[in-house]
Amino acid sequence: MDIQRLQKRLREFTAARDWEQFHSPKNLAMALVAEVGELVEQFQWLTDEQSRQLVDQPKSMEPLREELADVTIYLLRLADTLSVDLEAAVDTKIAINEIKYPVDAS
Repeated sequence: MDIQRLQKRLREFTAARDWEQFHSPKNLAMALVAEVGELVEQFQWLTDEQSRQLVDQPKSMEPLREELADVTIYLLRLADTLSVDLEAAVDTKIAINEIKYPVDAS
């Protein structure tokens, strides 16, 4: 995934529609939570096993792909708006977690 390319594309998409006025960090965080809720809704009432089997059901996967895309879009916009290098932040967090949760303690 080319995060910077996607953020640039989303920035241009947003600017073309004059949506920057609505894309405050607070609003983007709230929209992200709403989209995560819509993603979770796709799993509501499924057993663990049924959720694992979704990958084999193309009809069920399409709304999941769309919700995952929506979550990603809002996350990318939020990080871009806050000038957070998301790739560096993820790398740093993984390094922190490697120390916090060592393999030999798992």
